[in-house]
Amino acid sequence: MIKKIFITILIIFNLLVVVYLVWPISKIPDLTNSVKSNLPGDTVQIPNVSGYFTNMSRSEVINFYKSNYPSLLRINLNHPPEKAKEIIVDTIQSYYFEEFVLPFKESLYVNGFEWENDVFTKPEKRLKNRLEYEGKEYKSKITIRTFPVSIPKRLISFFITEAGIIFAVYTFKTFLKKRK
Repeated sequence: MIKKIFITILIIFNLLVVVYLVWPISKIPDLTNSVKSNLPGDTVQIPNVSGYFTNMSRSEVINFYKSNYPSLLRINLNHPPEKAKEIIVDTIQSYYFEEFVLPFKESLYVNGFEWENDVFTKPEKRLKNRLEYEGKEYKSKITIRTFPVSIPKRLISFFITEAGIIFAVYTFKTFLKKRK
């Protein structure tokens, strides 16, 4: 009886996960109150990258992406700014670097550079990092990059993970029985 209940719960759980995994991710809109960059590196040179010049604060930018990248399972991670050089491009300037993860589906990285708050430049030398684009000065430049996962890879990754967890639990249970 317990085995049938477990199998029923597992089937229902897997059906819900499959729906989650095949459900399309909505396109992320352009950052509001910003100008989309067409500088080299902000368009097609690096896959899935977009750049924006804005006067929005960090909290406004992050709240924008939280509201436009919704999911009950979304995980928010705050990375050190230096990591942006590994994920986006090795020449990027960064003040903050955050990631939104939709498990097994996609990651969205948000890099923000605020020239007035650049911790890697002495305050008296920050003026040289001032952000000007198309004749206008901006407080920050936001660069986003997504790493989408194809539906077959999502499903394979999930089911391999699930099989591994079931195997580990079964092995642990067997080990405990032998110790008694």
